[in-house]
Amino acid sequence: QTESGYGSESSLRRHGSMVSLVSGASGYSATSTSSFKKGHSLREKLAEMETFRDILCRQVDTLQKYFDACADAVSKDELQRDKVVEDDEDDFPVMRSDGDFLHNSNSSKEKLFPHVTPKGINGIDFKGEAITFKATTAGILATLSHCIELMVKREESWQKRLDKEIEKRRRTEEAYKNAVTELKKKSHFGGPDYEEGPNSLINEEEFFDAVEAALDRQDKMEEQSQSEKVRLHWPTSLPSGDAYTAVGTHRFVQTPYSRSSSMSSIDLVSASDDVHRFSAQVEEMVQNHMTYSLQDVGGDAKWQLVVEEGEMKVYRREVEENGIVLDPLKATHAVKGVTGHEVCHYFWNVDVRNDWETTIENFHVVENLADNAIIIYQTHKRVWPASQRDVLYLSAIRKIPAFSENDPETWIVCNFSVEHDSAPLNNRCVRAKINIAMICQTLVSPPEGNKEISRDNILCKITYVANVNPGGWAPASVLRAVAKREYPKFLKRFTSYVQEKTAGKPILF
Repeated sequence: QTESGYGSESSLRRHGSMVSLVSGASGYSATSTSSFKKGHSLREKLAEMETFRDILCRQVDTLQKYFDACADAVSKDELQRDKVVEDDEDDFPVMRSDGDFLHNSNSSKEKLFPHVTPKGINGIDFKGEAITFKATTAGILATLSHCIELMVKREESWQKRLDKEIEKRRRTEEAYKNAVTELKKKSHFGGPDYEEGPNSLINEEEFFDAVEAALDRQDKMEEQSQSEKVRLHWPTSLPSGDAYTAVGTHRFVQTPYSRSSSMSSIDLVSASDDVHRFSAQVEEMVQNHMTYSLQDVGGDAKWQLVVEEGEMKVYRREVEENGIVLDPLKATHAVKGVTGHEVCHYFWNVDVRNDWETTIENFHVVENLADNAIIIYQTHKRVWPASQRDVLYLSAIRKIPAFSENDPETWIVCNFSVEHDSAPLNNRCVRAKINIAMICQTLVSPPEGNKEISRDNILCKITYVANVNPGGWAPASVLRAVAKREYPKFLKRFTSYVQEKTAGKPILF
């Protein structure tokens, strides 16, 4: 049974008088009937209003009867008074001797103002009907207000649903447009217009996003590969012959080299019995790097500090030629527990290159020029939409002797582009040109007493310089962003690898 503040619908229809709407304890108080339960639906509230309408109609009929009876009574009273006045006119007043008029004794108040009690209204309680009329109208207004509130809530609910549907439609249309755009792009995949090239249709922002996404995927693959290698030990591989010299109880391996006043390029580097057709070019490159690459660029306004993480600092000087980015890059780092010889050996040795290099797809040695010089051809992993790069370069490793006890022992690996008949240019890759040097200096802090030198007493200062001409048509902002991201990662990854490989082994200078 549906309930309301005025009783249920059935009870309202069952009772013929509004008196049933109010509680017996509170008499005719309208406040006792104003407590609505707002959980009712709009249909139930409309039914209540129909009930209130029926009750109100009956109350109006009752009050109308009361007022009609009153009006009839007043009309009869006026007719009665007119008749009394006509009767009294026949009884003219008699003047007394003292001048007063004497009225006929038949005229009296009862005759002039008789007590009128209309028939048909004796059973009506006007006060009670008035109170119940007020209560009924108040109930109608309250129910109507609740109906309006329900309608407003429903309208808000439908408006929210409409807004959601509009938003759904907007997202669907947007997804449809994006899908159509992607389909149009995919139809051209593999074509030169949607790859790096002079007529590329990819704008700079899209190019950067695509390259960054591809590099992120490569990083995830590398992390998975490294997690697999964690369960395995790094293979122990010491170079054969006298490539390393173990340190015993003495501090330095080689007797200090006395520096002459006029030092030629041949005197600058350690003597090598192996002479090949690129020997002069190697000596020139090594001397240039030892002369210029070790200079401090921290205060030079042309060099920008782009990355600084702990001991590692990466500088860049922006240079463009014919729209191609040729930014020279220089990085400095300090690594504890390793020597310059160890760092340069692992950087130069092709047998362990795949252990730390993650950007190379494949490589091979084109020619062995000497024990310390080789020519390498390598292709780098493609990062779509950029074209794939390949490099043909000579790699040489040298030891720069210390000129006094206070000078650090220095090792250098120099990589620079050359040409070779066995690795001609091809249409599949863009040939990049490089001039790279890894210069490592070993600093030793004397141990206490006569203790042997441990890895806690050595520090390797690394200077890494790179001049790369990537060729092709990649946007400048993309090349600079990739360099800023990849060079620090390379240095951290490579130096960590060297530390892991040399941990627990004899110190090698």
